[in-house]
Amino acid sequence: MTEQAEERRTYLLIDGENLDATLGVGILERRPRPEERPRWERVLQFARAQWDQPVQGLFFLAARHELPMAFVQALISIGFRPIPLTGRPDEKVVDIAISRTLRALADRPADIMLASHDGDFLEDLASVTDGRRTGVIAFQEFRSQGYRELVERGLEFFDLEYDVQAFDTRLPRVRIIPIEEFDPLEFI
Repeated sequence: MTEQAEERRTYLLIDGENLDATLGVGILERRPRPEERPRWERVLQFARAQWDQPVQGLFFLAARHELPMAFVQALISIGFRPIPLTGRPDEKVVDIAISRTLRALADRPADIMLASHDGDFLEDLASVTDGRRTGVIAFQEFRSQGYRELVERGLEFFDLEYDVQAFDTRLPRVRIIPIEEFDPLEFI
């Protein structure tokens, strides 16, 4: 076995559909413009720096009829491994694939960051919150509250905008502000 094969890594699982829908419907109330979308290279950099180890970024996306080639190529160029999925119209292919991946990672010595608001992953994420580092990247006000139960087992939370700093512009969010972060100049 090579030294690199033994090196511990973080698997960063991106629920592209969920993050995009939350940004569009929940925050912007419209389809996000390109300049309003996350800078995915920053998410990879954040994961690498946060736990100081190599990161394998897996970006799950539904590709029902057509592969969004420009987006896929952009993901590859910044270091993600895109996983375009298809299935029956009634199947949540991205959720199915992420759940399967979380279960497969249970037997690997790896840490896991999941970028999603979706509570559907709670059971699978709970099974890997077993002493390894686990985290959820999301907009805190939209993240499933079920994940809070895993904090005492070590689950960490990271806000996509404020902690990861994945955006070039400030989003129009309404969130609970810790007093140490409150800046009145943002409101006057």
